[in-house]
This record gives sequence, C-alpha cells and structure tokens, in this order.
Amino acid sequence: MAKLWGGRFSKNTNELVDVFNASIEFDKRLYHEDVRGSIAHAKMLGKCGIIPQEDVTEIVAGLEAILKDIEAGNFSFEVALEDIHMNIEARLTERIGAAGARLHTARSRNDQVALDMHMYMKREIVEIAELLVKFEESLLAVAKKHNKTLMPGYTHLQRAQPITFAHHLLAYFNMLQRDFRRLEGVWAGADMMPLGAGAIAGTTFPIDRFAVAEELNFGTVYANSMDAVSDRDYVIEFLSFAATLMMHLSRLSEEICLWSSTEFGFIELDDAFATGSSMMPQKKNPDIAELVRGKTGRVYGHLQAMLVTAKGLPLTYNKDLQEDKEGFFDAVDTIKFSLAVYSEMIATMTVNVEAMEQAVSKDFSNATDLADYLVRKGLPFRQAHEVVGKCVAYAITNGKFLPEISLEEYQKFSDLFEADLLEILIPENCVAARVSYGGPAFSENEKQFAMGDEIIKKQEVKLEDLRKKI
Repeated sequence: MAKLWGGRFSKNTNELVDVFNASIEFDKRLYHEDVRGSIAHAKMLGKCGIIPQEDVTEIVAGLEAILKDIEAGNFSFEVALEDIHMNIEARLTERIGAAGARLHTARSRNDQVALDMHMYMKREIVEIAELLVKFEESLLAVAKKHNKTLMPGYTHLQRAQPITFAHHLLAYFNMLQRDFRRLEGVWAGADMMPLGAGAIAGTTFPIDRFAVAEELNFGTVYANSMDAVSDRDYVIEFLSFAATLMMHLSRLSEEICLWSSTEFGFIELDDAFATGSSMMPQKKNPDIAELVRGKTGRVYGHLQAMLVTAKGLPLTYNKDLQEDKEGFFDAVDTIKFSLAVYSEMIATMTVNVEAMEQAVSKDFSNATDLADYLVRKGLPFRQAHEVVGKCVAYAITNGKFLPEISLEEYQKFSDLFEADLLEILIPENCVAARVSYGGPAFSENEKQFAMGDEIIKKQEVKLEDLRKKI
C-alpha cells in the first residue's frame, strides 16, 4: 500500500517496520476527535479561502459518513496506514478524490495528533469527574448513616482513639475533593488548541487558528508552534492526577481488605462485589479491592514511563511521543473502572456496627481522654501522660481495661482522679467531646455532611460548565 508520505522514498518499508511503527491498534479510539478536528480544519480552510468551498462541503460530508461507518463497525483499519489520521484521510480521498487530498493542507500529523489527544482528554476528564462525584456521593451517603457508629481510629495500625465510621469515610471524601480540584487543573492544560502549529513552524497559509479553537470549544491557543507539537505536560499532569487518585483508592482498598477479614469483621462486602475460592468453599474474597490496590502500581508506572520518555527529547516532535498514548489510555480505563465499581461496592456493603463498637470498648483508645481529664484538673500534660501510661500498664498487668479499674485503684496514681472520671472513659463521650473543627464529634460530622453536600453541588455546577466545552 502506497504511503501518504512516500514520495521521497524508492523502497517499501519492511513489514516488521510497518507493524512496529504503527499506532492504529491503540490510537483508533481517537476516531471521533480526529473526524471532528478535521471537519473544523476543513471549514477554516474554506473560510480563509485556502481551499474551495465546494471541497469543504465534500470533505465534511465524507468525514461524517466515515464517522458513521466507524461507529457501525463498518470501517477496516489498516496497519500499513500507521495511525488513525492516515486511515481516515486515505479512506476519505478514496471516496471523494482530490477534495480529500486537500484536507491536509496547512497541517501536520504532529499538530493533528496533539489536537486529537487534547480533545480526547477533555472528554475523558468530564466522564471521570462524573464518576468522581458519584463516588463522593456514595461515601457521603454511607457516612450519614453512620454518624453514631463508633469504631477505633488507628495510627501505626494500632488502636489510637475512638472515632466514628462516618468520620473515617469523610476523610476519603476529602481526599476525593482534592482529586476533583486536581482534575480541574488538568483541564486547564488540556483546554489548549495546538492545531495550526504544523510540523514545527506553523504554515505559510493564512489560517485562522482562533476560529478552529472556537469551533472546537477550546479556551485558548498555544502561543508557540514548537511548544504546541512537543508539549506533553498535559498528559503528565493527567497521569499525576491519576496516580494520586489511585493512591487514595488503594489506601481505602487496604482498609476494606482489613475490615472485611475475620480478624476485624467490621464490614461484609455484598456478594456481587466479592469472589470465592476454587478450593476452599468458605472463602469470600475482596478481589475488587485487591485489584484496585494492584492496579495502582500500574498507573504509577504509566506516569513514570511518560516522565522518562519526555525527559531527554529535543524539540520538537520525536517518534518517542507516540508512547504517550497506551499508558494514558490504560490509566483512563483503570480509573474509570475503579471509580465506577467502588461507588457500588461502598453503597452495598454491610457495616457491622456491633463489631466496631465492641472493638472500641475493649481497648485503651480512651487513654488520651483520661490524660486530658487530668490536664483539666490542673496537671501539666506531660505529667498527665506519664500518670495515664502507668494506669494502662497496671490495667494490662491485671487483665483489665480502663473503665474496669476502680476509683480507689486510680487514686493510687493521682489524687486528682474523682468519681466523674468514669464518664470520661465512655467511648461515646470521648467522641462527642472532640468538637475541635474537623474533629470526629457527632456535631462536627453533621457540619461536614452539610459541607459535603455543598461541595458536591459546586462540583456539579462545574461539571455542567465543562460538558459545554467538550
């Protein structure tokens, strides 16, 4: 098959080179953006008098027909044509002749692929943002049901202080809120129009790049042609966002694996979101959480690969930049799957309220509250810390927990202890007293619920605005 760039060559490319060089097996998913971008380019060429208007009409009709063929599964992609751009252009020229051959006037595959990637990323950002908000809604809904559900909070995976399950889930809600903010930043990098930069140095034709940007809903245009075709910052920014999001999901995955174990017994996953063992009939495995945790490393790898690919490239375009797509596409698919499945998995899991509350009543997570009690009685905190540490050691030695020690026993360690100390040690009271802003008190959770509702409303407004710009 003749290459669209083959005029300078006297020999056909080796078949292995064709296969190695081709990107069609993965960049064919850019077909919608490629067609839409080409239509906008053709309209601009006609408007600027660079090609006849009748050619524009033929090109637009031909591209729309090709788009329908692709969506109907009636389009054959050829490896010999290398990429999505040449597959579409070759088919267009085959169908409409000379008019199709004029489409590539004043552009290069370098700025064309950059345009496709920018457009595709904008569309995916909106879809990912929608999934992100849906997951936030799931977390917030479950948290609201468990404002009074007590559980141990952990540091170093050791029981630390009493909290609520709501407070724990709200921590992840806040992480996702920051992820949404980061995604907005990614949009800014994607919302730049590179077409018209040509291969490196623009074009001698009197094009109107801003008209194309307006047609394609771009907020701005690259100001430097070399930067436009060589820039992959927006891909790196997306992958950085994706890696951070997956890190948050992976942390939650680890907790789900722990909470659903027999040793914890805090939650049970719905049967629809768990699997069994081919050998052990009793097993119910948190495979989805484990897969998300595992896929996190994969997304990290895509970010690292893109950084390494870009680090030594001279300006402008180099074939190395073809490597930007597979990792990016895979990261998109991975985070969309992870967010979608997590929304349903969190919404349908069963929370073992009794097991959580039993755990928090059989530990020493109320020790800090006992130290604070002594501080309110006038003892400096460091001394109070030492006194309570001795009380804990005494309790452990005698096989007791703090509420089980008598007042007389407590007074051996400090005469500041009085009968009211037993109220301090009740887990519900420990939680309710933590009314500092952002704390786990029931009243503070209610404030965070209201803030969460407001955050989601603002995100939905932002989403609606972004939908209009893709």
